[in-house]
Amino acid sequence: MTTAPATATAFTTVFTTMDSPLGTLLLSGPRAADGTFALGAVTAPGQKGALAAPAADWEPDADALAPAVAQLTAYFAGERTAFDLPLAPVGTPFRQQVWDALDDVPYGTTLTYGQLADAAGQSPRAVRAVGGAVGANPLLIVRPCHRVMGANGSLTGFAAGIDAKRWLLAHESGDRLF
Repeated sequence: MTTAPATATAFTTVFTTMDSPLGTLLLSGPRAADGTFALGAVTAPGQKGALAAPAADWEPDADALAPAVAQLTAYFAGERTAFDLPLAPVGTPFRQQVWDALDDVPYGTTLTYGQLADAAGQSPRAVRAVGGAVGANPLLIVRPCHRVMGANGSLTGFAAGIDAKRWLLAHESGDRLF
């Protein structure tokens, strides 16, 4: 996955929705004047800190989001284990560093917040800040924050809820229970 560089180019936020085992997902991102698009957010129903519906100034554009919908559909069908999409999440440099480290967590595996801090080049003392960055991840599923566990292996927080996290982990592990 690549993160699109921030530019001064004017853009329009576009969106679409898709049905999933987690409910109706809201996908959105910036479409530049030249038509290029990058995925900025994937939101599940009831997700903490995320819009439940498109903002009034967003425009529907299923075509721009078709690659993301296709890849998520394949993921839910068990046919895709990684995503290859241009991304444009908005966050601080620290959050971007943690989110980039999430991209390297292999499908079907988990790691702790401490291990993620290390992978992101952070001190183990930064585990709380890393947890905050994981919780603020706007690209649910695409950036696999659901693969991050508590130090004792517990299913700690997930913005879309523990049941959704449990489902995603079971899906990736061949229905192994957590």
